[in-house]
Amino acid sequence: MLAHIVYFSLNDNSEAAKTQLVDACHKYLKNHAGVEFFAAGTLGEEFSREVNDKGYDVSLHVYFTDKETHDAYQTVEDHLTFIKENKENWKQVRVFDSWVES
Repeated sequence: MLAHIVYFSLNDNSEAAKTQLVDACHKYLKNHAGVEFFAAGTLGEEFSREVNDKGYDVSLHVYFTDKETHDAYQTVEDHLTFIKENKENWKQVRVFDSWVES
């Protein structure tokens, strides 16, 4: 499987803005061909070990069957609408794509 993990840092990182982005993830990015697992949420503030990276506000986790379904997802209308409607509030977006086995 291909794990597509995205970390968003927001210009407006109020609770309302974080909730809005998580809701948009669920609305636009959840139900696509080849998605094996989907989740979106906010930084767990209570995790404070030295190794915890707190440089983000919202995380998106999408696991695809293969690279082809990942590549198709990148160009579907819902994904493009998600970007268009939300990118104005993105201070930084970090994408981590990796091959994983269950």
